[in-house]
Amino acid sequence: MSEHRRKPPQPQGGGRAAARRGQSGPSSGRRAPRGATGSPSDYGLGQVSGSPEQAYGSRAEARRAAQRSQGGRRRGAEPGGSFGDPHGPGMGRGRSAPGRKRLIDYPRADKYGWQRWMPSWKLVAGLFIGFVGSMVAVAGIGYAMVGVPDVAKTATAQNNVYYWKDGSQMVATGGETNRQTISLSQIPQEMRYAVISQENKTFYDDSGIDPKGIARALFNMARGGQTQGGSTITQQYVKNAMLNDQSQTISRKFKEIFVSIKVGAEVDKDTIMAGYLNSAYYGRNAYGIQAAARAYFNKDAIKLNPGECAFLAAMLKGATYYDPAGATSIDPVGATPEKNTRRALLQMQDTLDKMVEYGHLDASVRAKYTKLPDVKNPRSNTQLSGQIGYLVDLANGYLVTHSKETGITQNLLQQGGYSIYTTFDKKKVQQLTDAVTKVQKANIKPKERPDTDTHVQFGGASVEPDTGAIRAIYGGEDATKHFTDNADETGAQVGSTFKPFVLAAAMTWGVRDPDLGSSQAQDERTIVSPESLFSGKNKLKIQDYNRTVWKNEKGEEWLQTNDGNESYGTAPDFKIDLREAMRESVNSAFVQLGMDVGLDKVKDSAVSAGLRENSLAGTTFPSFSIGISDPSAIRMAGSYATFAASGKQRDPYSVEKVTSEEGQIFTHKVVSNQAFTSKVADNVTDVLKTVVDRGTGTNAQLPGRDVAGKTGTTDGNKSAWFVGYTPQLSTAISMFRLDDDEKNKNRTFLEMFGTGGQKKIHGASFPAQIWHDYMAAALEGTPVKDFPEPEPIGEVVNAEPSATPTPTATQTEEADPSPTPTATQTQIQPSPTATQTCSNFFECNTGGTDSGNQNGGSDGGSSPTPTASETDSTRGNQNGGLFGGSDG
Repeated sequence: MSEHRRKPPQPQGGGRAAARRGQSGPSSGRRAPRGATGSPSDYGLGQVSGSPEQAYGSRAEARRAAQRSQGGRRRGAEPGGSFGDPHGPGMGRGRSAPGRKRLIDYPRADKYGWQRWMPSWKLVAGLFIGFVGSMVAVAGIGYAMVGVPDVAKTATAQNNVYYWKDGSQMVATGGETNRQTISLSQIPQEMRYAVISQENKTFYDDSGIDPKGIARALFNMARGGQTQGGSTITQQYVKNAMLNDQSQTISRKFKEIFVSIKVGAEVDKDTIMAGYLNSAYYGRNAYGIQAAARAYFNKDAIKLNPGECAFLAAMLKGATYYDPAGATSIDPVGATPEKNTRRALLQMQDTLDKMVEYGHLDASVRAKYTKLPDVKNPRSNTQLSGQIGYLVDLANGYLVTHSKETGITQNLLQQGGYSIYTTFDKKKVQQLTDAVTKVQKANIKPKERPDTDTHVQFGGASVEPDTGAIRAIYGGEDATKHFTDNADETGAQVGSTFKPFVLAAAMTWGVRDPDLGSSQAQDERTIVSPESLFSGKNKLKIQDYNRTVWKNEKGEEWLQTNDGNESYGTAPDFKIDLREAMRESVNSAFVQLGMDVGLDKVKDSAVSAGLRENSLAGTTFPSFSIGISDPSAIRMAGSYATFAASGKQRDPYSVEKVTSEEGQIFTHKVVSNQAFTSKVADNVTDVLKTVVDRGTGTNAQLPGRDVAGKTGTTDGNKSAWFVGYTPQLSTAISMFRLDDDEKNKNRTFLEMFGTGGQKKIHGASFPAQIWHDYMAAALEGTPVKDFPEPEPIGEVVNAEPSATPTPTATQTEEADPSPTPTATQTQIQPSPTATQTCSNFFECNTGGTDSGNQNGGSDGGSSPTPTASETDSTRGNQNGGLFGGSDG
């Protein structure tokens, strides 16, 4: 009630009339006034001591206080009750009435504050006993419901069927997997002990499960991490037998645990061991020890010696990273033959040591096996002969390395059941094979010229610029005889075919101003026109962008030579524009251009075009600009396709879609990245057209069609390339000599002087001829399409004459054909010094000593020597693959 309606307080006393009114109160026979609450003030008696009005100042405040006390948690009223309390004295909301007991006393009725929410020990004990009882019941039910699996019935594989681009079947493979079950008596005792020593030394004594391993696996799954395999041989045996259910879920893991417990309790250990060895996957499509013995050693399992047994035990850890043949289609960087061989040997030796330690092998016998056993060629399936094996590997590698998108892991792929529709054009694959075979048969004669024509290999790849689809590859003569895919990775350096990336960088970022500080020069650059002038002088003293002479960490100056020790351009400055420098493949001009732009930008340009960073070598050395890196043919074709597509980069890919009994499970989506502006890409194309029209690449001309391309030959004449494209197709062809016999684990690139009856192999010779023959056939019937007309770009830099450094040493580098000098050219051919000749790529060698295949050979000059970390010279063939090293 508001203040202005409240009656003024009555004086105390008031005479007998007031006393009578006070005594009669609301209990008298007179009806109480409407709205009366029972308060003395309702009857004009004013506030009584102890009433709500006295405590709160007004009836409204008292009412609000009462409402607050009734909401949420409140204590019960003090004895005597409170106004409007329906439970009577001592009762509050949320508490049981006197005499009523709850089954679970929570929150606790006789406690206050935080203690009310602390469970009693009786409640905790009861809940624990209930939980344990429930788990025992669940375990009992789970144990009763599962059965002992039969490996022979469940561990099966189906075919994967591969299709050409036109939908016709290429090959069905996978279902023919060797899986011959043999008895324990046919398995060498050393094989059993090798597995026990390496994986589960308590096998014959344990219960079949590893509680710690199980807890670790469940924890990883619960937080979304990778699951882990069975920790005991029994668990792995069960996992192999449950291949029909490989879902990575907690429920499946629990099922596996119950099955393992039951198998451990009801199946004898020898049966488990035989079942495990007969069902395990050893790589090379071999399931079981008998199939593995045949796949790796071409013998029956019973004839395996201790070393071979220890080797096969290593394969159980994952053949992808232990098979000496390598698995570069899956992981070009981590699964190379060299790395796998090293891992397999270490694992084999460790297993043998443990066998001796645990008393399973005599030390004198163990001492006989210090090297890897002789392992046979990994392919024996005749369906995979010719190019088919390379194509299947390429498709499989794509699916596994893109498992996040495809949903297909290596394990699922091995189980099979997929229809895999590839990008490969059957006709183009045959045309590329025919083009290589024609040149090889006509020119490469190892019987007539054994010193120069042995170990000659070719590789090739053809990519569609509009999509990135790989239409054809040439991986080698036969996938069942030569199992390194020369289209995917070889380790062969690409030489001058790298120069377009330098030009693209100069047109994208520009050259730095030599008069500015380093930080300011990065921001203030000049975009370069193809008409920009650079020195074509032989043995050019290379400078950093600020015109200080470049020196390596040893203080050595870099003198860059050209092919044949020729200078290009007009004396005395020998300036030549970049278009002509590309046409004649002038090394000195592009090495200096790379320094002026910045090698970091050159690297960015190559990666943007589509090369993988881990295929690039010596990225801080001047020679980086002239092709000391070793990308794959697939990646080179794909990166040139970026120029053909006016700067739109699309990753090369080999699988269009995948279906299974569940329907279509994967479809490739073309993703385009604008690597360069169309102005930059079209100008690079226009310059590369000059190379084919009237430069080193004239052998690649296709009458009536626009062709752009570049030749490349590396130091020591150890590899030669031609990479070129039309608007519809981009193709890369490589040629090299590589002693990679399966028994020779140290792959060595050999010189090609005299190979094919030629004094020197150039990119303009056999590679360009193969490119021409293939492209002429592949494009037959395809409409003629011209390249876009390039827009003018950049400024002409270095237009003013400038002094040229005086040469101090002789050096031979770019091996493209030596052109005949024009009327404006002057040849300079100083004699080499008697004390030093150096590779123009990396090595500086006293006396012209050959530096092997590490960084370019021994062709004279005085180039500084990069460190091993810069050159990655020990990588061999690790960085050129399509997947991972050269993912696509």
